[in-house]
Amino acid sequence: MGFPSNGTSASDKPLKFLIYGRTGWIGGLLGKLCEAQGIDYAYGSGRLENRTSLEADLSTVRPTHVFNAAGVTGRPNVDWCESHKVETIRTNVVGTLTLADVCREKGLILINYATGCIFEYDQIHPLGSGIGFKEEDVPNFIGSFYSKTKAMVEDLLKNYENVCTLRVRMPISSDLSNPRNFITKITRYEKVVNIPNSMTILDELLPISIEMAKRNLTGIWNFTNPGVVSHNEILEMYRDYIDPNFVWKNFTLEEQAKVIIAPRSNNELDTTKLKKEFPELLPIKESLIKYVFKPNQKTSAV
Repeated sequence: MGFPSNGTSASDKPLKFLIYGRTGWIGGLLGKLCEAQGIDYAYGSGRLENRTSLEADLSTVRPTHVFNAAGVTGRPNVDWCESHKVETIRTNVVGTLTLADVCREKGLILINYATGCIFEYDQIHPLGSGIGFKEEDVPNFIGSFYSKTKAMVEDLLKNYENVCTLRVRMPISSDLSNPRNFITKITRYEKVVNIPNSMTILDELLPISIEMAKRNLTGIWNFTNPGVVSHNEILEMYRDYIDPNFVWKNFTLEEQAKVIIAPRSNNELDTTKLKKEFPELLPIKESLIKYVFKPNQKTSAV
């Protein structure tokens, strides 16, 4: 195989990234990061489920690494996947596996932005215990069809030694106008649940994913900030830093279940592995303040 062993730095060959997901949130941010870092990159034009089109992209671009930020999450949310199961399978399962397979044939590492929404708190990992799910744990949440397809494809991708699977959860960025941003979502909801969760601060973690490519890291990684934060804690920060007049209402999981089609995942992921590789990684609440709330601060009280 053409790819180096896990954790070796890239060769002297200049970096060239091929990114799938041009129109998506993470895909767009990756392009901006490459520009800022002076990394040569191109967006894939092929459809993930079309092997020939992917092979054409690889031969045209001749990348050193491939990034997959394409996928179906559903609009406006994952409930869409419940009524569009074949479309969800086509991209999330067939497409992702095809891309991984084509990359393996060409000896290329694939950085795959996956999800950590394949677990839920259980007896071994109770809410509030600080005991998170590890990379090797078997997914225990298939309440939504979206999560079911993601758990399925993660299991199959374990057999591809060229894939780096990043389990993203409830992504947040400093762009508070983006409707995909978890903070933006919950500030617009009529009511929110209040459950501690692992989350991903993209401003801190996306540059780390580029560094992971440079180090040729593969395997599964819990790709969240250490620790958990609850909906209310985030909304309290929003009130303190952004809008002192902001108010919100909570409701229970049982009440939430009446207004959504598919259940939602709530969990804590163990970030020991990522933190060992990147000791500078900030705990979730510190990262929220540094990367999201301080840059957007509109109040003077904090």
